[in-house]
Amino acid sequence: MQASARRLVTVPLFLGLAVLVTGLLPLLILLALPLSLVPATRGALPTIGFVAGYLWCETIGLCGALAIRIRHRNRPTYMAANFKLQCWWANTLKALAQTFFRLRFSITGADVLVGSPAIMLPRHASIADTIIPIVYYAAPQQIHLRYVIKQELLIDPCLDIVGNRLPNYFVDRSGQDSDAARAGVATLIANLGPTEGALIYPEGTRASPVKRQRLQQRYADDDQMLAQIQRWPDLLPPRLGGTLALLAANPGLDVVFCAHSGFEGSSHFSNLVNGAWLGAHIRLHFWRVPFAAIPKDPDGRREFLFGQWDEMQRHVSAMQSQP
Repeated sequence: MQASARRLVTVPLFLGLAVLVTGLLPLLILLALPLSLVPATRGALPTIGFVAGYLWCETIGLCGALAIRIRHRNRPTYMAANFKLQCWWANTLKALAQTFFRLRFSITGADVLVGSPAIMLPRHASIADTIIPIVYYAAPQQIHLRYVIKQELLIDPCLDIVGNRLPNYFVDRSGQDSDAARAGVATLIANLGPTEGALIYPEGTRASPVKRQRLQQRYADDDQMLAQIQRWPDLLPPRLGGTLALLAANPGLDVVFCAHSGFEGSSHFSNLVNGAWLGAHIRLHFWRVPFAAIPKDPDGRREFLFGQWDEMQRHVSAMQSQP
């Protein structure tokens, strides 16, 4: 679908939902109060609050995007204004989630985020964990990250509009390992400015037990893939096409990895309603690998990625074992 046609649907839809949910909020709260007393739906009330906040975050973001288009278009401040709006959007969503679901955050390895721009390769367990790179790296360090993002997220009008203004690459997830996708990812990292980095989620999609089971069924006759699935019990095997294309085109940036736990309770809307995310302790750990330590040959980069994914699994296991 063309961007203009898509936005003719998504923008009115989100704006209309914001007005509708706001108008119905007293009734929704009355309905959610008794549901919150039932164990299976104990997250109903905070979920309604978060959804309402999210819709108004989208509404304000769309108004901000329109104001930027009017005020900054064809001016040197245009990209900076969109980056600032992106940071506001991510920080606001984090504050909403933290407030409504009573989340706690613990961070280790934050010192590696200071310094030269890097390529970031985070774990992906929930749509909510997509705010981590902006909230903890891009915004405080003023690093403009170029994202490799799945096309499905274009349904979010703020991500669609601002994400397409900034130099990101929306990839067809089904063809992430295609020649065209690899070329698009490699082009993304070309001509980086002094305050720019890049980001890709190596797993390509949110990891979950269900998706791991589907992979096992899909690759039942592939011993190599089955070994990878068993090697990383809390992760998905990294999809090599896009990630290796990014590493191969890397002009000299270090690589920062991000392991985390606690976002599993926000992997699906049903998890929010059943209270799985209430009071969650979100743990984050970052580590940096210097560019000089990244192998220069394709096989070496593949083994490097697998080795770092072993490290990712080790950190995730350690986090999940903590009370």
